[in-house]
Amino acid sequence: MVKSKKSQKVKLQTYQKVGILMLVFVIAGVVGWIYEFVVAWIENGHIMAKGGNLLPWINIYAFGALLILPTTYRFRKKPIVVFLVAALVTGLLELLGGWLVYTIGNGTRYWNYDDGLWAFGSINGFVCPLSVTIFGIGALILVYFVMPFCITLATKMSKRAFLTLAISLFVLILADELTNLTLKNLGQPTAMDLYRSLGLEYEVH
Repeated sequence: MVKSKKSQKVKLQTYQKVGILMLVFVIAGVVGWIYEFVVAWIENGHIMAKGGNLLPWINIYAFGALLILPTTYRFRKKPIVVFLVAALVTGLLELLGGWLVYTIGNGTRYWNYDDGLWAFGSINGFVCPLSVTIFGIGALILVYFVMPFCITLATKMSKRAFLTLAISLFVLILADELTNLTLKNLGQPTAMDLYRSLGLEYEVH
């Protein structure tokens, strides 16, 4: 149940809820890519290809949003609680995810916070106060801006138009993910190889 600007309760249908989650997945992945791109540009002074796919989105942000949403949305009337819960959830996700990749991948790291401002309070480079603060802020944007935007689309657009939009975008980036994974498993050139062949520095996240 959500409230409109007129404080009236709006009951979302199942197709609307599913479509909203699809849009959140897509938007979070793209916004995450933009965030990583800007940070890399500021830190390195030049353009870098980011993520692990051909399209401009990063899967960990997309999946992270689907994890943050159910753990924080119930507290949406208390922004401070939303921020704190999101910081805790994302901090644990980074710590456990980073450690697992490092352990299973024999020292592989997709991110490392042991440098510059990120190094303050860093735990083995897997998580740091600055990163969880930024993700906490991201959760506020997700709950108070992205969700209302997606809900507005779901309630204002026709069922066919809304589902076409949500499913098309969702399938597009999932196809990108599956194609890249398939190429990698077959030992064929992936998005990383393509971007590097174009002369771009590429960093997987």
